[in-house]
Amino acid sequence: MIAKISSSNTVYGALAYNQNKVDDNHASVIFANKMIEKADGSFDIHTCLQSFEPYLLANKRTEKPVFHVSLNPDPKDKLTNEKLSEIAQEYMEKMGYADQPFIVYKHEDIDRQHIHIVSLRVDEKGKKIDSNFEHRRSMDACRDLEQKYRLNPADPKQRQDGLPLKPINHESGDVKHQIANVIRSVSRDYHFLSLKEYKVLLQIYNVGMEEVRGETKGKQYQGLVYFALDKNGEKAGTPFKSSLFGKNVGIEALEKHIKKSTETIKDKKLKDRSKKIIAAAMRTCKTRAVFEKALQKQGISVLFRINDEGRIYGVTFIDHENKVVLNGSRLGKEFSANKFHELFGEIKEQREEQREQQEPQEEQREQEERQEQEEQQDHQEDEPQEEQEDGQDDDFDYEDQDDDEQEVNPLTPSTPSNSYETTDSNGFFNIFSPSNSTGDEIEEAALTRRMKKKRKKRIK
Repeated sequence: MIAKISSSNTVYGALAYNQNKVDDNHASVIFANKMIEKADGSFDIHTCLQSFEPYLLANKRTEKPVFHVSLNPDPKDKLTNEKLSEIAQEYMEKMGYADQPFIVYKHEDIDRQHIHIVSLRVDEKGKKIDSNFEHRRSMDACRDLEQKYRLNPADPKQRQDGLPLKPINHESGDVKHQIANVIRSVSRDYHFLSLKEYKVLLQIYNVGMEEVRGETKGKQYQGLVYFALDKNGEKAGTPFKSSLFGKNVGIEALEKHIKKSTETIKDKKLKDRSKKIIAAAMRTCKTRAVFEKALQKQGISVLFRINDEGRIYGVTFIDHENKVVLNGSRLGKEFSANKFHELFGEIKEQREEQREQQEPQEEQREQEERQEQEEQQDHQEDEPQEEQEDGQDDDFDYEDQDDDEQEVNPLTPSTPSNSYETTDSNGFFNIFSPSNSTGDEIEEAALTRRMKKKRKKRIK
C-alpha cells in the first residue's frame, strides 16, 4: 500500500476535489470522524466546512493546516468498504490524527480503488499536530497495515517514489479530474523557475496552461486556465479556470513556489546532476532521437522547441529524479538552443540521414571498382598477343583495301611474280608476295584470326 500526503492552506480545495467525484458518482463517503452530518446522513462541502471551522479559527501560526492523504492498496487487493474504513482509522491513529475531525472518501474512477482522507493539522486549541518524520512514519504505518490485513506489499521503488504520474487521455472522459491529478502533483513536487518551465512540465502529461489577463468592472485581473492536449499537442476540449482546482495551482501560489524553488535549486545544487548527464550525451550522440533516448534512460526528459523552418530555438530539461525543470540556457551557454541547433538542427539531421544512405552505396561502388581493377589486370596479361593479332588484321585490311582501289592497266605488261616476293616489317608476306599463295588461303587465315578474337571475348 502506498500513501501520498499533501498539505495546503485551504480546506475548500481538498473538499471540492472529493465532493466533485461524489457528485459524478465516482466516489462515496465511507467513514467520518467528528464531522457534522446532514439530516439524511450525507455530507456536503458546507457541513464539512462547519466541522473544520473551529479548528481553523483557533489556528494562528500554521501556514498549511490542511492534511490530505491518499491510501492506495495494490489493485490485486479487493477490500470491502468496512475493511477500507478500518484501514483509514488505524492509519490516522498511527499518524496522530485519531482525535481530529476527518472524512474518508472511496474513489473508483480509475482502474484501482483507493481512499482519500481530509483532515486538519491543528487541534481545537490551534496547536499543530506533530509532523516530524511524517513520511517515514507513514511508510511504517503502511507496512504494519499490509501485514495485518495481508495486503500485497508495494515494491521498494514505489515506496520511495509513490504512484507514477501518467499523461492524461482526453478521450477517456473525466478530463477535469485527470487535469486536477496532474497539476496538483507537479506543482507540489517539482521545482521550476518560471511559468514557462511549469508549462513545459505539464506538456509531457498532455496538459496545457495559458495565462489570461483582462479587465472586469474596471479592475485588472490575471489568472491561469488549464486544458487537455491531444497526441499532437493541440488543445482538446474546454479550458478550466485554475480556481476550480484550488488556490495552490493559481498564479499567486505558483509565483511563490517559483521564488522558493530558486533558493532550493541553488542550495541543494540540483543542476549538477543534469549538467553532467546532458554534457556526456552531447559528446556521444549524433542525432536528436539518440540523444533523447540516452537522457530518458537517466530519468531526464527533454523538449525541443522548433519553428516552421526547422530551427531549434528553445530546449527544456526535466530531471525526474531531482524533480527540477531547467531551460538549457540556465545550465550554461554550452547548453543553449543555438548549441543544440548546431548539433541536432534540421540540416545536421539531413546530413546524417544522407550519410547513412550513402554508406551502403559507397561500399558497393568500391566493390565494383575492385572487381573492375581485377578484370583489367587479367586483360593486360593477354594484351600483347591481342595487339599482335590486331596488327595482322590491320595490315590485311589495309592491303586488301589498297588492292581493291588499285587501277590495273590491261595494256601494261605483267611483271614477273617473284619480283614482288617481299615481306612487311613484321615478316608477313603481303597479299601480292608469293606467286604460289592463292587469295583463298589468305582469306582463310584472316578468318581464323577473327574467330580466335571472338572466342576470347566470349570467354571473358
